Amino acid sequence: MSEEPGMFVVQQTVGSVLCCKCGIPMAPNAANMCVKCLRSEVDITEGLQKHVIIIHCPECDTYLQPPRTWIKAQLESKELLTFCVKRVKNLNKVKLVDAGFIWTEPHSKRLKVKLKVQKEVLNGAVLEQTCTVEYVVQDQMCESCTRVQANPDQWVAAVQLRQHVSHRRTFFFLEQLILKHDAAARSIRITQTDQGIDFFFANRSHGVKFVEFLGKVAPVKSRSDKQLVSHDIKSNNYNYKHTFSVELCPICREDLICLPPKVSASLGHLGPLVVCTKVSNNIVLLDPFTLRHCFLDADQYWRSAFKSLLSSRQLVEYIVLDIESCASEVTIGGSKYLLADAQVARLSDFGKNDTIFFVKTHLGHLLSPGDNALGYDLHAANTNDMELNKYKGFVLPDVVLIKKSYEEKRMKKRGKPRAWKLKSLGMEIEDSAKGKYDEEKMDAEYEQFLRDLEENPELRFNVSLYHNKEYQPSEMASVTDGEDAPTVPLDELLGDLNLSEAGTVYDDMKE
Repeated sequence: MSEEPGMFVVQQTVGSVLCCKCGIPMAPNAANMCVKCLRSEVDITEGLQKHVIIIHCPECDTYLQPPRTWIKAQLESKELLTFCVKRVKNLNKVKLVDAGFIWTEPHSKRLKVKLKVQKEVLNGAVLEQTCTVEYVVQDQMCESCTRVQANPDQWVAAVQLRQHVSHRRTFFFLEQLILKHDAAARSIRITQTDQGIDFFFANRSHGVKFVEFLGKVAPVKSRSDKQLVSHDIKSNNYNYKHTFSVELCPICREDLICLPPKVSASLGHLGPLVVCTKVSNNIVLLDPFTLRHCFLDADQYWRSAFKSLLSSRQLVEYIVLDIESCASEVTIGGSKYLLADAQVARLSDFGKNDTIFFVKTHLGHLLSPGDNALGYDLHAANTNDMELNKYKGFVLPDVVLIKKSYEEKRMKKRGKPRAWKLKSLGMEIEDSAKGKYDEEKMDAEYEQFLRDLEENPELRFNVSLYHNKEYQPSEMASVTDGEDAPTVPLDELLGDLNLSEAGTVYDDMKE
């Protein structure tokens, strides 16, 4: 409503009353008392518990939620704050408005939480007050940690991971997947054996969860068994040791495979010679001469299992003399391929003979005349395979190219550290494994795994790469050393955070 000019307007004033205790003017409320007098008369935090004792396991960094649940939480985290607030008794009698940690010395074994609560008091007036609850942290190991400390070999579940191949490149990649997803966080011991890795757990459920993780990242088959350890007749309790045997598929990336006739017919007469291009929870098989492909899951593979004709340890280096594309580029499973006709010669034959091989390859988008490539020499290989003999009239190609080779360009960078590094599991090595698998062979296979990560961006998609602090880039090295050799981009690297270093930086900032 608009005011007319010259009209008398009554000013609105806020009424005030005197406090019935101290007599100061104040805004009227239901209790007719000021805030100070109201707080002196009523304490809404009187029934709240101000001192609480919480149990902490120093080994696994968990807190006891009575009666028997252990919760994992970091200092000053939301999980720990929720756990502390729930431990306060009589908190349901007031309304919790806010809660937060008060800084304490990390080694004081004390936690302080500031609570802001509200409650309706005299004649409907709402009073808000703040109180501090002190938590005393008492160290006590949980049941699983107590069992481990008493006897480290007293495991309840063991997962025996095996793969019957002549190399360990699959285990190197699987180790990085386990680290990235923190799948072996509950293991009490990890042991490296001759043909695999053993994981030991203090609880059967942890072993079952780990086996389920392996089934999601690799084509595996597993079986379980249990052994009776003790039996209490009175309480009818049984203690078992559970063992899970997990076998990895023997097919690895870059393997050359001769499909059995029945499998080839079920896949639309694919092959019979195919190359494995990727192994995850599915196996990707590619015909390098027609670019036909298929995806096999674990059930399909183990229903009619087959082995490799030749593995990556039998690759031979060739030099490309000429190459000509004969089709358009296609994308299969996220990777690009181009069918081409090429003329290649063995690198070891240079200066000895003039043997030239005419081959069809799926690497037309990568290779150029003068490049080196790795492939399988079927012309000189002794392929004594029963499945191959079933194909009557089938003529083997002389060469099957698998990938481009950067060995000549890597020679200049040999012995120099990389700008990135990988983490590893803390594995114990059995005495039997030390003798059968020497360190030189292990280092050579690990170096080949690192090179595969540099060459294949899809392979390092599920791997966490970290900055190498020992690496010092050189301007001369960047100009002269291996210009075309594949490397890992710096934007894919993660910072290796160390909590002790972070604490030092924080202390320096405070000073």
